[in-house]
Amino acid sequence: MAKKGRIAILTGGGDCPGINAVIRAVAKKAILESGLEVVGISDGYDGLLHNRHRMLHYDDVSGIINLGGTILGTSNKANPYRCPIIKEGPLEFEDLSRTAIDNFERLEADCLVCIGGDGTLSIAHSFFKDGLPIVGIPKTIDNDIQGTDITFGFDTAVYIATEGLDRVRTTAQSHHRVMIVEVMGRNAGWIALHAGIASGADVVLIPEIPYDLDIVTGKVNDRNSRGKRFTIAVVSEGARQKGGGRVVQRVIEESTDPLRLGGVGFVLGSQIEGETGVETRTVVMGHLQRGGVPTPFDRVLATRLGTRAVDMLLEGSYGYMVGVRGNDLVDVPLEEVAHGQRCVSTGDPLIRSARSVGTCFGDIRDALPED
Repeated sequence: MAKKGRIAILTGGGDCPGINAVIRAVAKKAILESGLEVVGISDGYDGLLHNRHRMLHYDDVSGIINLGGTILGTSNKANPYRCPIIKEGPLEFEDLSRTAIDNFERLEADCLVCIGGDGTLSIAHSFFKDGLPIVGIPKTIDNDIQGTDITFGFDTAVYIATEGLDRVRTTAQSHHRVMIVEVMGRNAGWIALHAGIASGADVVLIPEIPYDLDIVTGKVNDRNSRGKRFTIAVVSEGARQKGGGRVVQRVIEESTDPLRLGGVGFVLGSQIEGETGVETRTVVMGHLQRGGVPTPFDRVLATRLGTRAVDMLLEGSYGYMVGVRGNDLVDVPLEEVAHGQRCVSTGDPLIRSARSVGTCFGDIRDALPED
């Protein structure tokens, strides 16, 4: 890319605090240091399919580092390799990836920067295999992308969830209740784990450790018997009871991730109240975790990831995502990212630390007597 070139950028999947900070970092570095033109594609892969885009100039990305959402828009349904066909009868899909590729080629861009989670980056990997020059940037509050220790948006989501847990503690104490806070995370329990530790939650339930209801209720009863007449529990939306399945709120067949999880907190609340007789209330954090301004940490991380992505595309390092290992930024093959989600290991040091201070994860290890 020795000549003056052009790059395109899109944001896919769910919205996430810090996306605008990444767009700003990519565009400003590309414009200021290399004189590149920057094309913003609207609404993720849907915009690529339907040829919706606009030039991004310096002023367009100035003053947006603290803004939530994405100035480009996004979509968590659009997949050019699996587009729903609107007609009567069962839902069918067709591959329109060639249309998306043709639209990209007409942009005369040297590279496509894809900002997204595991679904967006898996599609990016398919485009790379089909010949598109791709650089990926990891974006999700769930922190579940392979090849990186952390994703931007995660710190903000944990901060918001922790604040919610801190706030329900006072009402739990006042009314001697069990207060359950349900958080996002899909199949990974990172948000629940971090927010639970940060808030000093008594019970933390994550998808990776199916919970035994008797052990959870035993924790509640034990606290009551010792004069602790309230319990704080944080439950990941993908958590499930041992021997049972996840609680599914609804199914959206045309989506890249059809299952919409949600409601496990209410199921658990009913179970706890029925078994213990202790009044139980559930609060669902929901999209509050994805909205609003990003934390300073996420703004800094987003800036680091965005500027590194420009270095990668200038170097011709296509087919890679910018990852974080320790304090270093690394190039991660999109093929590795496409292999699935990064979930919490049951031997994670954070889980061991939480157990050491009495946190209950609802499994057999929590059935041991406390010191």
